[in-house]
Amino acid sequence: MRGSVIGAERSGQTIMVALVLMVGSFYTGSLFGTNQPIYVSHPSSHSASSKFANKIELTYRRLPLVIPESGMNVCPLEFNEYIPCHNVTYVHQLLPSLNLSRREDLERHCPPLEHRLFCLVPPPNDYKIPIRWPTSRDYVWRSNVNHTHLAQVKGGQNWVHEQGQFWWFPGGGTHFKHGAAEYIQRLGNMMTNETGDLRSAGVVQVLDVGCGVASFAAYLLPLGIQTISFAPKDGHENQIQFALERGIGAMISAVATKQLPYPAASFEMVHCSRCRVDWHTNDGILLKEVHRLLRPNGFFVYSSPPAYRKDKEYPMIWDKLVNLTSAMCWKLISRKVQTAIWIKEEKEVCLKQKAELKLISLCDVEDVLKPSWKVPLKDCVQISGQTEERPSSLAERLSAYPATLRKIGISEDEYTSDTVFWREQVNHYWRLMNVNETEVRNVMDMNAFIGGFAAAMNSYPVWVMNIVPATMNDTLSGIFERGLNGAFHDWCEAFSTYPRTYDLVHSDHVFSHYNKSYGDGCLLEDIMLEMDRIVRPQVPLQQLTKGDIKLLNQKEHLWSGLLLFPGGWAGVCHNKGRGIYHLKDPRLGSKILVGSGNS
Repeated sequence: MRGSVIGAERSGQTIMVALVLMVGSFYTGSLFGTNQPIYVSHPSSHSASSKFANKIELTYRRLPLVIPESGMNVCPLEFNEYIPCHNVTYVHQLLPSLNLSRREDLERHCPPLEHRLFCLVPPPNDYKIPIRWPTSRDYVWRSNVNHTHLAQVKGGQNWVHEQGQFWWFPGGGTHFKHGAAEYIQRLGNMMTNETGDLRSAGVVQVLDVGCGVASFAAYLLPLGIQTISFAPKDGHENQIQFALERGIGAMISAVATKQLPYPAASFEMVHCSRCRVDWHTNDGILLKEVHRLLRPNGFFVYSSPPAYRKDKEYPMIWDKLVNLTSAMCWKLISRKVQTAIWIKEEKEVCLKQKAELKLISLCDVEDVLKPSWKVPLKDCVQISGQTEERPSSLAERLSAYPATLRKIGISEDEYTSDTVFWREQVNHYWRLMNVNETEVRNVMDMNAFIGGFAAAMNSYPVWVMNIVPATMNDTLSGIFERGLNGAFHDWCEAFSTYPRTYDLVHSDHVFSHYNKSYGDGCLLEDIMLEMDRIVRPQVPLQQLTKGDIKLLNQKEHLWSGLLLFPGGWAGVCHNKGRGIYHLKDPRLGSKILVGSGNS
């Protein structure tokens, strides 16, 4: 188990080491809201940088894998928004084999090895470093998301408007044209019979389905409510790209034929506002996925025409929804204006009675225990079996020991040790980076374990996407129980996000883990190329184990090959203890010191 391994390392065998990787790209732009070129210090005349002259060439992954001596090739400009597992061209080839009636085309479809691009994804022309949070909630650079379709079709609903060189987000949506704040207050009133808000209703973590530009999530933040927003890459052009550029936690996904990559019983609320999901079809299999994700006494918020319109086929759809939710023992607690709200009452006796009446099927235990990664949707209803009360605020959840960790063998002492360790490490990281805390907003933890890194980052103005690799022990339920968000993923594949998503990428035990037998398409080169795709030209943080550093030494030709001026990959010294590993920085013609220690 990774917990015991880490505990042993921290108790005296190996002190964690850190490498801060400056990832630039090969362009000029503006720095955090200014329209000035990025400053790049020019190397001295003896720099080794001149040996890199990366070619612009469409290159595919091949075996044996070869890194050009001139550095990694750069993909042509038209690939500046390339998302490997959501590539429209590749998905179009698969259409005859996909279930289009269930929108399987909107899900992840990763190309085989020979169809993978193996070149650096370039930025668009005139790309600028994103505007800093919290200004970015309302304004982003137009040139960074150079698409007008969404503003044209949704401008009247106050999703997004063009204002000179900016996109402006007034905080509206299809069902909250007058602002998300008013809509959120209305939902709270509906849940509490006009006596409170979402917080007093017990909502701490939310899943927003078909989120648009994520204004709903943005206006939940002042309430201390954490949201995962997702939407497919579909006709609502680049909605997730807008959300991420704003600094709001989001990812590309679709509820179609597979379970969403989140554990069971993770959210107090699942929200659908015109989310373009046909919940009433296929015997309500998509609603059963919502049931899986909702915690006991969690809410399903449905703002869509069937909840209020009496024309066309909407009454028929509403009747189906009522029958399906009743069969799952949900209770309709409010229906007003354009919204209906159900509560998932955890009544095991009721569910068993419905099963006896053949209205539903109950999931087998083995179905419940599997990590939700590439798992087909189950046409059954899951009994959560949860009895523990969760803390009512995010602050309390961050510090409370999650009961789910005990079930997988992680003790309270290990949890406390991990929490203390990451608190110290994060403070050290910020000193190393030497940047203003507003310069980091979107954060990825590639191997989050039990969420200690994200919990320590909570005092900073960031959001963290906590990834638990599907090939490791399932600790993601514990992360959600701490009030943190995340997803399952396998780093043998590309992540479901746009290029230039994250300001900071944190990697702990990732390279050394995937150095095992995971196939030719899962080499360190592949993982680093994906890191380069998703990171912004700022300061991503890398924490590496001793084994990770050894691998980087072996793969120096790769990470140094990522270099192209202006920008590139560089490092900062973290010398903690004895044992110094040396990695050459080709930009400076000198050595990067990566500290390692043995106590």
